[in-house]
Amino acid sequence: MSISTSRTATAPAALAAWADEYFYIPHRNRARGVGGIFMDDRNSGDWEKDFALTQDIGRAFLPAFVPLVEKRRVQDWSEADKEAQLVHRGLYAEYNLVYDRGTKFGLETGHDADAVLMSLPPMAKWI
Repeated sequence: MSISTSRTATAPAALAAWADEYFYIPHRNRARGVGGIFMDDRNSGDWEKDFALTQDIGRAFLPAFVPLVEKRRVQDWSEADKEAQLVHRGLYAEYNLVYDRGTKFGLETGHDADAVLMSLPPMAKWI
């Protein structure tokens, strides 16, 4: 993602590092996914700057995402690709069930388990 404003020049790298740290699965010695950014509880002490960063990320999303979709939507999809997708879904589910703060909070505070777990994939595979 390219965010070209000077007020946010260092933020994407820091947010990517935060995602790598937060979404790490220690017992697998690997990350849950393939990258991204993370902003949970971000508070630099400057609300205007934090909000501007959020807006910049929002504005950068479509110009970054649409070309990826356009490129990938015509690519062939193999059984090996499906297997890799199912493994990544499994890592997502495993992380969410074992480590995710939001999932833990929802289940520990008596929220509807179906609502808390609704983001889990319908199919997954464990490695």
